[in-house]
Amino acid sequence: MNAQRTPLDPLTQATVTIAWVICLNKPSYPVYVWYLAGDGVVASLGSLIAAPFFLAIPFLARRSPLIARISLPVVGSFDTLFETRLFGQGSGTELFFGACIMLAAGSFRTEEKWIQRCVAALVFAILLLSRHTGGAPFHAWSDADLAVLLDLNIFAVACLMALIAIRYAGVSTSAEHSAGEKC
Repeated sequence: MNAQRTPLDPLTQATVTIAWVICLNKPSYPVYVWYLAGDGVVASLGSLIAAPFFLAIPFLARRSPLIARISLPVVGSFDTLFETRLFGQGSGTELFFGACIMLAAGSFRTEEKWIQRCVAALVFAILLLSRHTGGAPFHAWSDADLAVLLDLNIFAVACLMALIAIRYAGVSTSAEHSAGEKC
């Protein structure tokens, strides 16, 4: 039998799109590091650790759209924290917190403003944790490698933020315009 699926609401659809794009791009990051820096490829494989968590979000969205919308900026923040420890603060990975804040700003309905505020505060707290518990990265990067990683991450963050802005553009944040979600 072919069970009819209830379509996801527009905010959750946008969340799922972003989660898929992140998950599908994760495997290419070590390749970029290898091609552009030539060093630290083994260390950069650590960036794949979060891929299953991003992959879980589209599947979670069918069961709990709200939890999926909360999960994307939270998973992104913890991934950014880990990658900052992996690559170091000089690599520019902390710039991904900007995309996480942007997701927190756009992923919730007007009546979910307290959830939105809590998620934004959590992302900011993880950013503060990253800034104040930094240390030596897991791999000793040369200054030239860090410059390459910084350029790569600036470009990646700009692309991700543009995608978020484009994907969430015009998506209604009020419940009366969102169909299909029952929390």
